Amino acid sequence: MLTKAEKTKQFILETATPLYNEKGISGVSIDDILEATQLTKGCIYGHFNGKEDLSEQVINFALKKISDKLTSVIANGKTAKEKIFLYLDFHKNPAKSFIAGGCPIFNTAVEADDNFPVIKKRVAEVLRTGHKAISGILTKGIKDKEFSKDLNPEVLAFKIMAAVEGGIVLSKTMESSKLMAELINNLKQEIEQYTT
Repeated sequence: MLTKAEKTKQFILETATPLYNEKGISGVSIDDILEATQLTKGCIYGHFNGKEDLSEQVINFALKKISDKLTSVIANGKTAKEKIFLYLDFHKNPAKSFIAGGCPIFNTAVEADDNFPVIKKRVAEVLRTGHKAISGILTKGIKDKEFSKDLNPEVLAFKIMAAVEGGIVLSKTMESSKLMAELINNLKQEIEQYTT
């Protein structure tokens, strides 16, 4: 059971996450957080050591939230192919993003590149973990003779992640999920070619 202070901090993180995801780290002010939470500045700073600490914790919260969601989605698959297809289907319609504003991994990676080294490092960890997970699923599929040995798990995992993240950005910018759905279907067809 969370204490009152822990519940308040959780509320701040949950409320601030979509703001950061939509406006970016630099675009969110403390006044935005105060307005959204209806809390006082003293309350906010009672839980965070300044805007930088708040930003880091909000980003960590968002990255954990999306990572946990993807892990639970993938866990519903019984085979390697099912797991990869579930991952792909999760991203099929970027307009219906899990967190308002789109994918926090990509959004944060772009902004944190040179401006926020601590956050950039955290995003890189999440991307490496995701790549390792997808590559691991593909490797298990090869070991289980679900996929042919011609499949290069590291390269295909990278391709899947790059295509999905890039597709999310393009879909959001072009305000259309149609091509994203086609991209997902194309990736599935490519994976099917490796099915034994």
